[in-house]
Amino acid sequence: MALSIVLLVVAVIGWVVAAGMEFLLLAFTDYCPPERCSTQGAVTSVVASVSIAAACLIIGSVVTITQLLRRRPAWPFAAATFALSIGAEVGGVVGYFVAVGH
Repeated sequence: MALSIVLLVVAVIGWVVAAGMEFLLLAFTDYCPPERCSTQGAVTSVVASVSIAAACLIIGSVVTITQLLRRRPAWPFAAATFALSIGAEVGGVVGYFVAVGH
């Protein structure tokens, strides 16, 4: 039970930090030459990754809490929630750098 709660809390904190960093990347994109840079692609990548990670967190949290209430092992669901949300955020950062050409 404690591991499940810790994993969910770390996943939420990680989502908040990663989302803030991704939006700061967008805010401080100073120069984007049009021949190799797509600002629309960067924005789409960041917004999609933050949204997908949030959806993973919400769905994973509901499933994990349901498992906890049923007194069944919930840590695999919490671990999957953590991994999926981190994966979505990493995908967003990679997509941003691909879109801006760095």
